[in-house]
Amino acid sequence: MSRLNAQELHVFHAQDRDIFSKLVLKFLRPPAESLLVMATWLWLEDFGFENIFSIILTLPDPLIVGLANEAVSCFRCLYFSNPPIGRIPLTAKYMKKNISLQTIYKNRYSAITGIKNFLTTVCSRIFTDILLRVLPSSSMPSFDTRLRQPRRIPGFPHPIFGSINVMPIEVDRDNFSNNLFFIPHGLWGWNANCIATENDRSLFLTFSRGYPVTHAEIFELFTKEYGENCVEGVYMQHDNKKSPNANANRSCGQQSLFARLVMDSVATVDRVLDGDQRKELEIYGKNIWARKYEKRE
Repeated sequence: MSRLNAQELHVFHAQDRDIFSKLVLKFLRPPAESLLVMATWLWLEDFGFENIFSIILTLPDPLIVGLANEAVSCFRCLYFSNPPIGRIPLTAKYMKKNISLQTIYKNRYSAITGIKNFLTTVCSRIFTDILLRVLPSSSMPSFDTRLRQPRRIPGFPHPIFGSINVMPIEVDRDNFSNNLFFIPHGLWGWNANCIATENDRSLFLTFSRGYPVTHAEIFELFTKEYGENCVEGVYMQHDNKKSPNANANRSCGQQSLFARLVMDSVATVDRVLDGDQRKELEIYGKNIWARKYEKRE
């Protein structure tokens, strides 16, 4: 794990900062949208699109604007209830990858988790001084900066990506022990499983009345199709307690009509759904319908 102060963090992310400055200072794009554009590019880079920011910096302004518009299309397509139809030709051309909005949508939940992570762990730290130049005065109440109170960004909390807290950072060029940030080893030092909650990794399963499905059958179906260790737990409607190793329903023979299935990763959730809102599966002649689990109060 590396340790960086604020100035070194800015140097480490110099290309990102140059591009973000263009978005909000030169192109006058909204700060919230620009943060989401940067987080989307950071996620795409982690997803396998290498050197995104190096490539973007070599391009003329009109092309950067076009790529930013396509990044907006990428994160907005995640709002849809149905797979989008559309191309992002500039991104495909300059990143030299075959990519479309359908590709993004097929990895919808991985994208949401990744973009959310980069917003809160990277963007909220490296763009602070730039944001302070463009945020409206109403979002910057007068106070002693040493209190390090968060700044409010118009447009957040976001309905999909949640909140972002931007903390004021003072770059002390004479004291490198101030404002230290810990950067884990690796490309970005993050893994979707590290930040994904159990709910993020869960599917909601429903069954047909009269065709009871057991815990063991669910384990068999999903581990056979998606990998031996893909299932962390199965929690049926009539379980008396959470018990991922249970082999039968636990309520006087009463059939469970639904269950929550916890997968090993958000990527596996995307693999199961494959861009669909609802996926139909079958084992021993019994139908099982899977969709993304959403916790309800």
